Amino acid sequence: MKPRRTALTAHAGPEDIVAWRAAAAVTRDQFLSDVMTLARSLPVGEYLLNTCEDRYRFMVGFSAALVAGKISLLPASQSMATVRQLAASYPGLFCLHDGKGASADVPQLPYPEMPVAVDSAPVPEIEVDRVAVILFTSGSTGLPVAQTKTWGALVRNGRAEAARLGFLDGQGTSFAIVGTVPAQHSYGLESTILLTLHGGCALWHGRPFYPADIVDALAAVPRPRLLVSTPFHLRALLESQVGLPATDMMLSATAPLSAGLAREAEVRLGGTLIEIYGCTEAGQLASRRTGETVRWTPLADIRLDQQDGVTFASGGHVDGRQRLGDVIELGDDGTFLLHGRHADMVNIAGKRTSLAYLNHQLGAVTGVEDGCFFMPDDGTDESITRLAAFVVAPTLMPRQLLDALRGRLDPIFLPRPLVFVDRLPRNATGKLPRAELKALLAKHAKAAP
Repeated sequence: MKPRRTALTAHAGPEDIVAWRAAAAVTRDQFLSDVMTLARSLPVGEYLLNTCEDRYRFMVGFSAALVAGKISLLPASQSMATVRQLAASYPGLFCLHDGKGASADVPQLPYPEMPVAVDSAPVPEIEVDRVAVILFTSGSTGLPVAQTKTWGALVRNGRAEAARLGFLDGQGTSFAIVGTVPAQHSYGLESTILLTLHGGCALWHGRPFYPADIVDALAAVPRPRLLVSTPFHLRALLESQVGLPATDMMLSATAPLSAGLAREAEVRLGGTLIEIYGCTEAGQLASRRTGETVRWTPLADIRLDQQDGVTFASGGHVDGRQRLGDVIELGDDGTFLLHGRHADMVNIAGKRTSLAYLNHQLGAVTGVEDGCFFMPDDGTDESITRLAAFVVAPTLMPRQLLDALRGRLDPIFLPRPLVFVDRLPRNATGKLPRAELKALLAKHAKAAP
């Protein structure tokens, strides 16, 4: 029996647009030509570290690896230490880059110049059981862990998201995607690359970060437009003074999104904002329109069940029965409430809350531009671990902020210490890795008199 296969892309016509570049649109045939050209240039090694910043080049590299039978490694960090660990764990690793290479410790392949497509090429078909990528958890709550994904599971994930967003309803409308998140992140891979390949969309080649760059990118692509972003980027965009182009739909993930921010984004940008819930281990699991409801609705064929207070996901694109790290309250109608991560639950002197709730209260204080609570490692029997908080609030004094928090929080959850900083060590998706916060707290403790 021949192995089951799925096409690399669902774009049906040779002139279908799969990407937008500054100079011109990229058709399906040009994309396939670029993929095959790069696939023939890949080294012998089995593993590809794809660090391309240009989102279109990343998609070509990801696709070329599939065609050539190689596995893409997508770590949350591209630090020298991470690359060295990957090189030691995955022999034959090489790096595809479109600028500065990831590390001299692994062979480097610069993204090549591509010829103009001449002939129409057939769409490659990939075995659904082939391992396509190895993703790594972000390390925001601990050490990164490898997560293996097959091509079939990735395609099912992309199609499930596309169906939820209405992209597979037969209307034939192709959204232009602008993403502020890296394609190397699971959310970026799913909501920009997979939505392009199997959701009928066309992606913008860049990865804008600052508000003015996001606005320029949105203005450079035709409507309907889809902005794939995070609460961190959305807040910065809405607080900027730049004019905002009409954006037909927005996605948010990687951190909790407040209803107020969601409603403001819909008013200011003119489109619908959908929040995505998922994790690297299980992929995307549910969505909600945050400005209208607090409840989440699972994607098609996704099932959630609970055992001994732990929630598990299965069905659809989920491989097996995946344990989730979140506190979830299941409803009789199939929807659910999300109360935060188990690791974020705080219990001090018998009183419980979550870091997500504390962060929401901190961010709601007028004058706070950014901030987060942090629970250090457990103390010894002789000491009581206290919450710390880091905050960017240049117009506030510590006493003013603490007075504001006293009106919002039980006194036992007030931060000690409260550390004012110029910026928080957020990564490219807006997350705050625990190791970075521990280092920041240690630096403060060392400098304290």
